[in-house]
Amino acid sequence: MKKGFLSLCAAILCSTSAIAQDNSLLYEVTGNGLTQPSYLYGTFHLVCPNDLVLTEATKKAVADTKQLYLEIDMDDPALQSSMMRSMMLTGGKTLKDYLPADDYTLLDNHLKATSGMGLAQVGGLKPIAIYSFMTMGALGCQPASYDMTLMQMAANDKKEILGLEKLEDQLAIFDKIPMEKQVTMLADMARKPGEVKAELDKLLAAYKSQDLTAMMKQMKESKYDGGLDDFEADLLDKRNQNWIPVIEKAVKDKPTLFAFGAGHLGGDKGVINLLRQKGYTVKGIR
Repeated sequence: MKKGFLSLCAAILCSTSAIAQDNSLLYEVTGNGLTQPSYLYGTFHLVCPNDLVLTEATKKAVADTKQLYLEIDMDDPALQSSMMRSMMLTGGKTLKDYLPADDYTLLDNHLKATSGMGLAQVGGLKPIAIYSFMTMGALGCQPASYDMTLMQMAANDKKEILGLEKLEDQLAIFDKIPMEKQVTMLADMARKPGEVKAELDKLLAAYKSQDLTAMMKQMKESKYDGGLDDFEADLLDKRNQNWIPVIEKAVKDKPTLFAFGAGHLGGDKGVINLLRQKGYTVKGIR
């Protein structure tokens, strides 16, 4: 969701489309001169362990490919330290400098109740990171990650793990969102935790049933998407377009599994359609 939380935010944003979607999370990519298939897999980045289920078709796709691409290179040893630096507010600021007193207290109490950490501990983090804690709190468990699971499977087979984009590029998108919009969303989520959980549960149910069409519709209608809907072009469309040359180069080199937030799959500007426009056959597999 988010594993770094950044990809989780991408997974809960999406645009609806008039283009018919295959209701699947796994897609085979063939044609256009490829001698072996590659695969796309839409992830839900943070789930409770009992909800993390990989189909036999997905396991076979992992086994049959030679490398794994995630949104970012998650086995980069410098990733964790780089992410922590990038997630901190600058100029000595904390969330106390941006939130009204009542909202600060509300958010502080909510975080203590759901994560055991108050704003005294995490208030120096950017709102997008606090959003991660709140999403994990709504899950009500110690979350697991499809991305990390796939990465471990690839690592066990000594396959190379790569990234579709750089961490810095991903983080720069979130920095475009006005601080006022971000902190207001945090307060709204703390004010209505029941609604947040209900929305997340509904989204997860659609994901588990592999109903991409329903999932995309729910993502678009989300009230608690982190205030990111106005930045859909940056968060989804431009990134999808930037990924296509990377994907094309990789699939021509060797059979590859690409795993990224399910919100990037569908729509007229989604990865599936962009690859079809390039001449590839992209077929859903259940």
